[in-house]
Amino acid sequence: MIKKIPNGVYPTMITPFTDDNKIDYNAVEQILEWYASKKVDGIFAICQSSEIFALSFEERLELIDFIMKHRPEGVAIVASGHCADDLDRQAYEANKIIETGVDAYVFISNRFAKADESDDVLLKNMYYVIDKIPEIALGVYECPHPYKRLLSPYVLSKMAQDPKFQFIKDTCCSIPQLKEKLDTLKGSDLRIFNANAATLLQSLKDGAAGFSGIMANFYPEIIGEECRCFESDPDRAQKLQDFVGFCSAAEGQAYSCNAKYFLQMEGLDITTKSRLCDENRLDALNRISTEQLHGMVSLYRDMFKIG
Repeated sequence: MIKKIPNGVYPTMITPFTDDNKIDYNAVEQILEWYASKKVDGIFAICQSSEIFALSFEERLELIDFIMKHRPEGVAIVASGHCADDLDRQAYEANKIIETGVDAYVFISNRFAKADESDDVLLKNMYYVIDKIPEIALGVYECPHPYKRLLSPYVLSKMAQDPKFQFIKDTCCSIPQLKEKLDTLKGSDLRIFNANAATLLQSLKDGAAGFSGIMANFYPEIIGEECRCFESDPDRAQKLQDFVGFCSAAEGQAYSCNAKYFLQMEGLDITTKSRLCDENRLDALNRISTEQLHGMVSLYRDMFKIG
């Protein structure tokens, strides 16, 4: 039976590294426990925040296997991980990751068509791969690397006809585009999880199912409270949105090194090393900014009694 994944907050899980550039599984377990303590609804594992394009397939598979063996109780795990251009290789990688027991498998939109190829090519190639994997809940991630392939209303309308599709990680960062997409999906099982913090509240009002983005590595519990209260307490939701959106400027400040530094302040035993972000970018100024963000998160937790 295909599982129904819940609405809510899905952090894009980061990958910690040891001083000698190996995956730090002690820190992976701590991150999972931290997410669970913040009452996230799910985790988007093996995504761009996980540095999948800098991990070998063997590392990606080993990582998701570890995550599934240490998954927090009651937390959905959705995962991507296919980085190949070849469609048969993508199917092979997807099958191996699905075998670990993930709740949903998330495709990367730019893996199915080149930038100059049509939506019909994307759909044809996507279903070529789907036909080679078992029945499972599916999603699509508009990953910005190596190029951002946004899903058009036309593609979404086709996907919405297939009940296996449940999860879209949307990266358009545009309220009008989001609304058009959400209107297209009304009445279907396919739901949009916004990756952009600044547009989150309006997207929730327009029908988005939740949030899946970078900033859930800093204050997932505050985002979660906004998702829960936006209808019942709009004034509270707006105050939370003002914080959530403004502080999302941290995305451009040496991510994911700054997220790892933030988690150090949360008490995790984790380095700030990354394979994609030069650790030197986490300079004195970015460290001070991250420290101040941590102070603001603590203040908002206390002010709004979020814990």
